[in-house]
Amino acid sequence: QEKRGLRELRVLENLKNTIFEANERVLPKCEQAMQDNLGETFKRLQAANAMIHRLQERECEARKLQADKMMAREEKCIAHWEEFMREQQKKRAEVDEEHRKAMERLKEQYSEMEKELAKYASF
Repeated sequence: QEKRGLRELRVLENLKNTIFEANERVLPKCEQAMQDNLGETFKRLQAANAMIHRLQERECEARKLQADKMMAREEKCIAHWEEFMREQQKKRAEVDEEHRKAMERLKEQYSEMEKELAKYASF
């Protein structure tokens, strides 16, 4: 029984020494390593955030440039359409005028033909 008690005492003493070593040596080393790495990790995180921010700004500028180009194309198309419609109106007016003149000529021609026909009808 005494041997068993001594054995348990040695086990407890070894456990106490292990805990003491962990608290006095291992834990401070781990804390220091964590502090050192945490600073480096924080710097890397800041650099990554800055890179992402620049990337987002570039993407935003690219989208704005694309939207500006699209707007310019749309305005150009509208201007072309308006010019096309003005030309069509002008051509329509010209065709209407030609038609009016042709109708006048035909009326005169038919009027002359009726007069000629009236001369022959009186014979």
